[in-house]
Amino acid sequence: MSFKPASKIQDLQYFGEFGGVNPSISDSSTYTFLTAKTMSDSFEGHAEGCYLYSRHSSPSNLYLGQALAAMEGTEAACVTSSGMGAISSVLLQLCNAGDRILSSRTIYGGTYAFMKNFMPKFNIQTDFVDITNLEAVEDKIDKNTKVLFCESVSNPMLEVADIEALADIAKKYKLKLVVDNTFSPLSISPATLGADIVIHSLTKFINGSSDTVAGAVCSSREFIDQLRDVNEGACMLLGPTMDSLRSASVLKNLRTLHIRMKQHSHNALFLAKRFEEDRLKVVYPGLHSHPSYKLFYQMMNPQYGFGGMLTIDVGCIDKANDLMELMQKRNLGYLAVSLGFYKTLFSAPGTSTSSEIPEEEQSSMGLSDGLIRFSIGLDNDIEQTYIKMRQCMVELKILESHDIAVV
Repeated sequence: MSFKPASKIQDLQYFGEFGGVNPSISDSSTYTFLTAKTMSDSFEGHAEGCYLYSRHSSPSNLYLGQALAAMEGTEAACVTSSGMGAISSVLLQLCNAGDRILSSRTIYGGTYAFMKNFMPKFNIQTDFVDITNLEAVEDKIDKNTKVLFCESVSNPMLEVADIEALADIAKKYKLKLVVDNTFSPLSISPATLGADIVIHSLTKFINGSSDTVAGAVCSSREFIDQLRDVNEGACMLLGPTMDSLRSASVLKNLRTLHIRMKQHSHNALFLAKRFEEDRLKVVYPGLHSHPSYKLFYQMMNPQYGFGGMLTIDVGCIDKANDLMELMQKRNLGYLAVSLGFYKTLFSAPGTSTSSEIPEEEQSSMGLSDGLIRFSIGLDNDIEQTYIKMRQCMVELKILESHDIAVV
């Protein structure tokens, strides 16, 4: 694939107000106008380059939006105060009362809860389907379906969506294909595969330092303008505004994303292969045993690998909790939700990030209470990390002992 997302980001050039190598941060909620007519034109959207009010936009937000659009290969992007702010704004912009959404059944718990429990207040219903079963997807579409929603790599089951095939289905039935690409930035570029709208929680890999909550919508200029419309735009009227200081911080971190994703992917693949050799129940898209390995390989930008997320199933919640607590005690990572940090993060999603999904539905999708979700960090010596993790598993009798020295 010739498309190189990281180089697209690095081709952008901004100078600060006084020639700084970082863009100046606009620390203002409102902006002055030299003429009353320019203010009026700005409200109507006819004053290019003028800023009105930071709930609408700010220079810092636009810089970050341009960089994210370049990364995803879209015409424009809009940044928000959280990933859920991006998701909720997009779905409320696309759907009216009586419309339906068709969504993957394995998605982030907050997204699931928003679709299942909150959207019905507006008479918008969601059907959940196995997104890897294209026949089932097509069978669920009816005349009221307006949106097809999935995650490139699903949270937490790591199912891989066939974005090109889903895009064909969406076009056939005149649906909007919305793809949450939070788990696989740079590795997968959904817009180049046919997605209409790409969403990110910038909180995760893109920012990478677990100090900011933020989101983004990448799409056509027309759709981003609709989101920002002063009369009907969800991102304008719902107010999911991102702070300028945080936008500037994320933009700085975005510049190293290509380096970080390579290391996250390298480390995750190393651990996944070793865990599989140990006969653990490990799921990672870069393993040949993953049912969608070939699909991911066909879609991916290969220089960034298969991503930093993997899961292992240790059988029950007690073993999962004991293992996570011991790994944290041994400084192998943190027992914490979220992902994309420089340290490894681990959690049991059935009782945390996917707890909004009813137990019977967790069971039907294969989410057991012994499943541990790992966001693999940037460890320089991943072999030593493996040895120490394995020793924890041996001590807890999750694995049988054999001769591996702990240094």
